[in-house]
Amino acid sequence: MEANMITLFRIAMVFVTVGLFEVNSIWLNAVATLMVVFVIYLDSLDGYVARKLKITSNFGALFDITGDRIVENVFWIYFSAIGMISFWVPMIVIARGFLTDTVRAVAFREGKTPFGKKTMMKSKITRFLVSSRFSRAFYGGLKLTVFTLIGVLIFLNSAYDNQNWVMGGAMPLLVVIKNILVFVTVFMCVVRGMPVLWDGKEILFSKSYPRTMDIIDQNINHGS
Repeated sequence: MEANMITLFRIAMVFVTVGLFEVNSIWLNAVATLMVVFVIYLDSLDGYVARKLKITSNFGALFDITGDRIVENVFWIYFSAIGMISFWVPMIVIARGFLTDTVRAVAFREGKTPFGKKTMMKSKITRFLVSSRFSRAFYGGLKLTVFTLIGVLIFLNSAYDNQNWVMGGAMPLLVVIKNILVFVTVFMCVVRGMPVLWDGKEILFSKSYPRTMDIIDQNINHGS
């Protein structure tokens, strides 16, 4: 329960953060940038709390992923909408998320979870790429870095517009670094998604699940 409340709080905070970015204020943009760090940090906190209190559950693991999706998609979409990144970035990330989460949802019905002892990942390589702590921490660190850097750029742009701060040659360099980090982050997003589709290929290409749904529909219609 406590871990799920942290996830809910994290979801609410991402919208507050975007709202602060929307205000053309140097100091509110600075607060929003700090909140980016806080929101991403909460991603690791909810899992830690669940393990510490020994309240891990299948639903909690799935709900944690839902929180991750909402947070990163809101940031990607917003940063794309204000022209900080290409619109292709959220398109790729969202499409990847729908594909992997659909496979995971079906696997969840069979008692398999994205991470942990009952993970749907079958081989050591796919488990390492998707569910290992190293892979998850590395990808989370990338998102933290790129989202924070974009927040810093928004802050600096606001400072230049409102206070005429002189940026010198720092801004072009930061923009180049940001573009590289965005590419690497999206690349890792795709790389970590492919093993889910590979290990879930039976779900994608098998007729067993559609037949199951047909049986459920028949039962519903018979009952009505």
